[in-house]
Amino acid sequence: MPNSGTRGTVLFVAGLMGVAGVAAAAAASHGADPRLLGGASAMCLAHTPALVALHAGWTHFRTAAIAALLLAAGTALFAGDLTARHALGHGLFPMSAPLGGLAMMAGWLAVALGTFLPSKAS
Repeated sequence: MPNSGTRGTVLFVAGLMGVAGVAAAAAASHGADPRLLGGASAMCLAHTPALVALHAGWTHFRTAAIAALLLAAGTALFAGDLTARHALGHGLFPMSAPLGGLAMMAGWLAVALGTFLPSKAS
């Protein structure tokens, strides 16, 4: 069972992810090819509210910790790879974007599976 600091970390990461999403959107609007940064922005801004919701439901939702970890790590890998491709001309490491995508999908599956488990409060 993750400690209570993990819950606060999720909200902190959500805030950073939101900032990164807005910054990437702004940068994409000023570049020659906005596709990579636009994609990074979309992933960050799509998953930030999910992390906030998992934080809010933490004490009742049994899979909140694993779902938050997978969504945050997957988003960081996926968006980080797209940002690196834009800024450096190459990705973080081979298969980092697909690995990030798989982690995000696993996070959403953890959210879905959580509906079948009894609440932590039960």
